[in-house]
Order: sequence, then structure tokens, then C-alpha cells
Amino acid sequence: MHIPENYLAPASCAVMAAAMVPVWVHSIKKVKEELPKEKIPMIGIGAAFSFLSMMFNVPLVGGTTGHAVGGTLIALLLGPEASCLAVSVALLLQAVIFGDGGILAFGANCFNMAFVLPFVGYYVYRLIMKIGEGKNPADPGKKEGVLPYIAAAVGSYLGINAAAFLAAVEFGVQPMLFHDAAGQALYCPYGLSVSIPAMMIPHLLVAGFVEAAFTVVIYLFVKKTAPQMAFYETRKAALSADVPAGAKGSGEAAAVPEKKKRQFPVFILIAVLIVATPLGLLAAGTAWGEWGADEIAGIVTNGTILGYTPKGLAEGWSLTPLIPDYAIEGVNEVIAYILSAIIGVALLLIIFKLLSLLKKDKRRRQES
Repeated sequence: MHIPENYLAPASCAVMAAAMVPVWVHSIKKVKEELPKEKIPMIGIGAAFSFLSMMFNVPLVGGTTGHAVGGTLIALLLGPEASCLAVSVALLLQAVIFGDGGILAFGANCFNMAFVLPFVGYYVYRLIMKIGEGKNPADPGKKEGVLPYIAAAVGSYLGINAAAFLAAVEFGVQPMLFHDAAGQALYCPYGLSVSIPAMMIPHLLVAGFVEAAFTVVIYLFVKKTAPQMAFYETRKAALSADVPAGAKGSGEAAAVPEKKKRQFPVFILIAVLIVATPLGLLAAGTAWGEWGADEIAGIVTNGTILGYTPKGLAEGWSLTPLIPDYAIEGVNEVIAYILSAIIGVALLLIIFKLLSLLKKDKRRRQES
């Protein structure tokens, strides 16, 4: 689902980047207001889950590959705005360091995977929870049950498919809007009649279920082993129940540093995922719409070979990444993939830890 460099016209890239600016501004403002300083590093943990999930490529219908994104997972734990920032930073590192997704297409990729995916996933989750709780009012002494996990599965499934649909549309409008005098596309050469089924069939049949499984399994693990990470839902529940500020279990109480509560199991899980990332190398083929300029002319679609390289793809701008395609020259492919995972996760954790240091502590400001 990562749109590569030069598949979208510069004008399309500019429009999508402009569309993301107010989303980023809103997300930053919301996170600053709602997420306590000591919780900011948790966004880095969420971003690490997203980054790693995108390294686990799976074979899709049609001989292409795909992956989970984890946007709904982060939204359930820390809120959709925090998820937007987490996935955006993960996508930025992928584009700059590993060449996974285009720099010019960064706004479009963020719009699809960092905005639409987590917001659709989260609000579908909330809708299902509201309907379910309305039919069966919660009993304070009763266990949570399976409803949250069903809601998480459905929300994440619909979220990633909504993102895939938008990516398909962004691909598909290019040949209609940008072509030469001979009618040959300058950028993505496949129209909507090709791009929509090519993206949606594999995501509806496979990738959506992979996203749902990843979301539910990690969400269940985190809630069981490190429930303090499920900050957003705890806060929402407290606010909806009108729990007095500062009361046990309220949003204010959840904001107090909980040094005794460790996140050790979560870091163990991240380490296990890092070691397991080479499984993503087993999926043969390339994700649809992510072919290089040197191979797209030979791509066969619906029994017809493309036969030419769009001029924008052949002559467009590109940045040489530091570790292209998660491969390090002279290093075994498996080892290089693991090292890439370590580098990506470490940078994400460091970035959000540093950002937490920049945020002023609200309680200290009030005391002063």
C-alpha cells in the first residue's frame, strides 16, 4: 500500500500533502492536550508495532504481497490522533531510510495509512461498542467479554480496506489526469478499472484479515500484560462514566506516573517480532503498484503487457535511501532485515522519548 516515488504526479502529491497538514496540526494539538508527558514514549512503542507489522509481508491474491499497518491498534491504545502521529513517523523513516514509499508521496501515504485507517478503524470500533453496550448494558461486576475484540477486528478490517480503496483511487486517476499527446500515462499507467480491483480484492480477501488478526492479538496481549498502555480507552470510559477528577481509575489517575507497572512484556514482544521479521521475506512477488521503473514495462495485467515506461517514472525525482529495501550490502539478507528492524524500532523509540522531553508537565505548570 506504500505508494512509491513518481507514481503520483507532483500536483497530486502536493494536494495530498496539503490535505494532511490540518490533520497533523489537529493530532499534535490533541495529543498535547490529552496525553500526559510520561505517556508520550508509548506512541513510540505503538509506532514500533506499526513499523514491524509492515515488515511482515504476506502473499496476496493475484501474486502480489501486502502487510498489516497497525493503525487501529495504536488508536485503541492511545487514541486516533496519537496513531496518526505514530504511523506518520514510521512511514517517514521507511521512506527516508529504507526507500519504502516515496518522499513526494509521503502525504498521500500518510493520508491513507496514518489518517483514514486509524480514524475509520477506531470509530467503527466505538460504534460497535456503543451498539453492543446498548443492547446489553454493562454490569460493573461482569467481565469485559469478547465484544471489544470483535469490534477491534471489524474496525481494523474496515480501516485498512478504506485505506486501500483510497490508494487505488489515487493510483487510478493518474492516467486520466496526466498523459502525453499519444495518450500514454506519465505516472501510474493503470486506470480505476484496474487499480480498484487490483487493490481491493487482495485486501478484502487476505490483507484485511491479517490486519484484524494482528490488531486483536497485540491488543489482547497489551491489555493483559501492560494495561496501563491502554490509556485512551481507560480515559474515555472514565469520562463517559463521569468519574470525578483524581478518583481511582479516572483519566487523572491514569495520568499519574506508574513506575511500578512495567512494560517489560511489551518490549519482549517487540524483540520477538524483530527476530521474526525475516518471515516477511518468504512472500514472493512485489506489492501491487510498487514496481520499479526498470520493470513496469514488462508487467502483465489482465493478460496484456504494459509495454512502455511512463515518462514521469523514468525521469522523475528520487532519493537514494540509506538502506534500500532493508538490504545492507555485504550482509546476509536475513541479518540485514533484522538489523533494519532494530534500527527502525530504536529510532522510533528515541524520537518519541525526545518529544516527551519537550512537552511541559501540566501538573508542574499548575503548581508553579
